[in-house]
Amino acid sequence: MVTGLVDLVPVTALRWGDSPRLSGEDAAHVRALAASKVPLPPIVVHRPTMRVIDGAHRVRAAVSLSRTEVEVRWFDGSEEDAFVLAVEANTATGLPLSTADRRAAAARIVATHPDHSDRWIGMVTGLAPTTVGAIRRCSSVQDGRSNRRIGRDGRVRPMDGSGGRLLAAELLRADPGRSVREVARAAGIAPSTALDVRNRLRASADPVPDGRGAPRPAEAEPVEAGTTAVAVLDALREDPMLRFTENGRAVLRWLGAHVPDERAATAVLGTLPPHCAGAVAAIARHTAGFWERFADRLAELAGDPVLPRQRARSAGDPGCRGARS
Repeated sequence: MVTGLVDLVPVTALRWGDSPRLSGEDAAHVRALAASKVPLPPIVVHRPTMRVIDGAHRVRAAVSLSRTEVEVRWFDGSEEDAFVLAVEANTATGLPLSTADRRAAAARIVATHPDHSDRWIGMVTGLAPTTVGAIRRCSSVQDGRSNRRIGRDGRVRPMDGSGGRLLAAELLRADPGRSVREVARAAGIAPSTALDVRNRLRASADPVPDGRGAPRPAEAEPVEAGTTAVAVLDALREDPMLRFTENGRAVLRWLGAHVPDERAATAVLGTLPPHCAGAVAAIARHTAGFWERFADRLAELAGDPVLPRQRARSAGDPGCRGARS
């Protein structure tokens, strides 16, 4: 966000910004600004780098008039966001960017902001969303882009809405009286979509119309040998039933606080005073016992076979539910 505070800054303290103009400043425009009798607005400067984001022509005009200071408003965001602001400012006011300038700027923003929608980038650059889409398809970012987009209103929306629809259907089956707005908020979809899901369920129809979107989620595949707990947790964080519900997010937060990172554990071994090693070993063994009992209970919940010895021990230890690691 650009600050409202205006400061007088020496011209010599400024650096020329990363301009979206492929041909640089326009000398005729500089002369027109220098001859103007109307006070010019403050320029915008990226405070961390002192680069001019918006107002390079005004700075050149001030220099031509032998002025040593210019009025400045500050931007404190990232350099990538500073470029977006420069494009947006030059598209909306002042000397317009050429079509080539805007297309080049869109290609760069697609690379630095791949999660933003074609409409959002089109609004910034003054291009049609379909043009931005074509630029995106030609971009090297295309194959690795996210399945989500940040729209013009700042909201994050999935490219494929079938996951949200299926989650909404599960929530409505569990609690048919739940309001449409609550379901929409929990599933990360629009209220109109949640209403459509409810109407489809009442009509015994598929919540995903015409079979569109991704296939229904299948049962979780067995974890491959050698897979780290951190990798499994990362996979769980992508599960919509966990990501889009309060209880699911609470589970993820709890797991995130308790899943050990092997690299961090190795670092502890290198810094732990020897006289504390026995106490930490006792904590580790106690925690290992808790997780083994907890795993037995989860295996029973999942319907997996549990060895008789494990089942007997788990059944005889009612403290598993309340144990803390």
